[in-house]
Amino acid sequence: MDPLTHFLSGVVLDRAGLHRLTPRSRWILPLAAMAPDLDVVAGFWGDETYLAWHRQWTHSLLALPLMAALPVLLVGAVARGRIPWPRAFLAASAAVALHDLLDLTNTYGVRLFLPFSSAWIAWDLFFIVDLWIWAVFLLAVLGPMLGRLVSREIGARGGTGRAAALLALAFLPLYAGARWILHERALATLDARIYQNQVPLRVAALPSPGNPLRWRGLVETSAFYATVELDLREEFDPAAARLLHKPSADPLIALAEQAARRSRPFRVFLDFSRYPLWRFIPEDAPEGALRVEALDLRFGEPPTSRFVATAIVTAEGRVLRSWFRF
Repeated sequence: MDPLTHFLSGVVLDRAGLHRLTPRSRWILPLAAMAPDLDVVAGFWGDETYLAWHRQWTHSLLALPLMAALPVLLVGAVARGRIPWPRAFLAASAAVALHDLLDLTNTYGVRLFLPFSSAWIAWDLFFIVDLWIWAVFLLAVLGPMLGRLVSREIGARGGTGRAAALLALAFLPLYAGARWILHERALATLDARIYQNQVPLRVAALPSPGNPLRWRGLVETSAFYATVELDLREEFDPAAARLLHKPSADPLIALAEQAARRSRPFRVFLDFSRYPLWRFIPEDAPEGALRVEALDLRFGEPPTSRFVATAIVTAEGRVLRSWFRF
C-alpha cells in the first residue's frame, strides 16, 4: 500500500490500545508501520536495483523482528526516559505485521517467505491506493481530534478516539472479505468466456482504487492477452476486450528473446513479472538489430506501461544494451 495508508495504520493501532504497552507508542507505531518500506532506498542505485529489492527481504516474515526493533531502538536513542523494551517491541511487531498484511492484498505483492521460498504472494484485492481505506483511517484519526477541539471549546471532556480506531481496524477484514467475494466473481466471469475463439489459460482481476465493483480484467490465451474493463453490475462482453498479440514464432525473434533473458535487467524483471508481454521492434542501427521489450501488463499496457525491461540485440544474438524502466 501507499505510505500514507501505512502511516495511518500505525496511528490507528496506537489509538486502538497499543499505546498502553509503551509511553512512546505515538512515535514507535507509525515508524514501525512504515519500516518495511526502508527498501525504497535501493532506488538511489537505479530502477533495476529498486525492483530487485523492493518488497522482498524487508517484507519477509524472517525480517519482521528486525523491522520492529529498528523504530524501537531509534525512539529509545532520542527519547528521554526509559522505554519498556519488550512491550515496545511487541507493539512495533504488530504494526510491521499489519504493514505486510496490507501489502499482501494488492497487485504488487510481497515475497513473504524468503529465503525459504522466493514466490511472490499477491491477492489482488486492493489497489495500491485504496480510497475507502484512506477515508476510514482518516476519519478514525482526524475525527476524534476535531471532537477534542470542540469539547475543549465548550469545556467538556474529549474522547480518546479508541472506539473510532477499533472500528477502523474492524473495517479492514470486513472490507477485504467483501472484495474477496467480488474478486472471485470477477475471476469466474472472465474465465467463463471465449475470446476470439481462444480459451483462457489464466485470468486475473485487478482492483480499481475506488469502486469495488469495477475490475481490470486480464486474460491470457495461447495467442494473445486480452484486457478489458469489467463492471460486475453490467453484462460482460468479451468482444469489448483489447487484444495484445504475442510474438509469432520466428528464429530471429527467438534468438533475440533468449539473449535478452540472459541480461540482468530481464532476469530481475522476469523474476517479478506475472504477465509479461514481449515486443520486438526493428532498430535502424546496427542492421538487423531488434529492440526487445517486456512489459508487465498488471501495471498498464502499451503505450502507458510502467514496468518495462528493454534490450538492444544484434542479429547475431548479442546484447548491446539492456535496462529496466519504472
